Amino acid sequence: REETEIIEGEVVEIQIDRPATGTGTKVGKLTLKTTEMETIYDLGAKMIEALSKEKVQAGLSLTQPRASSPCSQVPLTPKLAPKTPDCPSLTQGFLALFSGDTGEIKPEVREQINAKVAEWREEGKAEVIPGVLFIDEVHMLDIESFSFLNRALESDMAPVLIMATNRGITRIRGTAHRSPHGLPLDLLDRLLIIATAPYGDKETRQILKIRCEEEDVEMTEDAYAVLTRIGLETSLRYAMQLITAASLVARKRK
Repeated sequence: REETEIIEGEVVEIQIDRPATGTGTKVGKLTLKTTEMETIYDLGAKMIEALSKEKVQAGLSLTQPRASSPCSQVPLTPKLAPKTPDCPSLTQGFLALFSGDTGEIKPEVREQINAKVAEWREEGKAEVIPGVLFIDEVHMLDIESFSFLNRALESDMAPVLIMATNRGITRIRGTAHRSPHGLPLDLLDRLLIIATAPYGDKETRQILKIRCEEEDVEMTEDAYAVLTRIGLETSLRYAMQLITAASLVARKRK
């Protein structure tokens, strides 16, 4: 038995970007809306050609196999679309971060999406896989941010939280209290602390060599020795920042 995944929904918008020179590959985006949600698809040259041939426009419904080839003989089937009820749009949620619409997600939109995801989980249509949240320089967060993290970690969809800091006993920002790593004690009790050792001479030198290769900078062995010593005496970050500056000075002197 052969199964085919179908893209179907009401066409909301079609955007086609044509090269300014008049030559090159066309790219575009297709926005489809169903009774459940609104989705944006990236369009390739063949799909753009098929849409133009069938004169597909906003207001029509579209049915098309997701991965059909030119030899599949499965045509686009545009037709008048029935009115669909209002549904939560992903473009109003996390996809807004990629479309340039920045700002906090509205509570009602968040609730609608959470409710729909929960419904799909109950029906077996979706599986929520927690991600990983890495926070560097975590001692820079204030007490309100830590309170939010505490609440978020109690959710069943909470991500794996990894935090990094180089502070010892320091003040918790927003308070007058001091604690290990600048973290509230109730949050600190929930963490597994993994101590790390400073880089040695060999590791520091190897990291600097890799950074020089990435920045396309040629350096002598004496220069590596000086940068390695600076990295050990100050910080590896400071030593890496000197690579580009030293390269520019060397070019100017030549």
